[in-house]
Amino acid sequence: MNLDNKFSALQLAIINDQAALYDCACPLHVSMQITNLRKLFDYQNQCIEQDKASESNVLTQVHQRIAEVTKQAHQLMEECLDEILDLEGWDRTKLEMPAGLRKRKD
Repeated sequence: MNLDNKFSALQLAIINDQAALYDCACPLHVSMQITNLRKLFDYQNQCIEQDKASESNVLTQVHQRIAEVTKQAHQLMEECLDEILDLEGWDRTKLEMPAGLRKRKD
């Protein structure tokens, strides 16, 4: 099972850097959740691989279910981030926050 990524790890890092500098850190929080979901998904896939050596069908089912739900959550959060960037008017080529939202944190 694989994730379909709308945003690369580099793009998420750029969004994180932009959002962390300014008052509006909401894109940062969504981006961080996407990154965490990717880590959880990868971990579950590792568990599934390890389960192949064991005879526990229950463990395999548990890890597969977690991976399936994680994949769904990942897709929703990527769609959410995509919409947020559009709503806020981010420059999609440079992944820069619009000037109107750039109020530096004190």
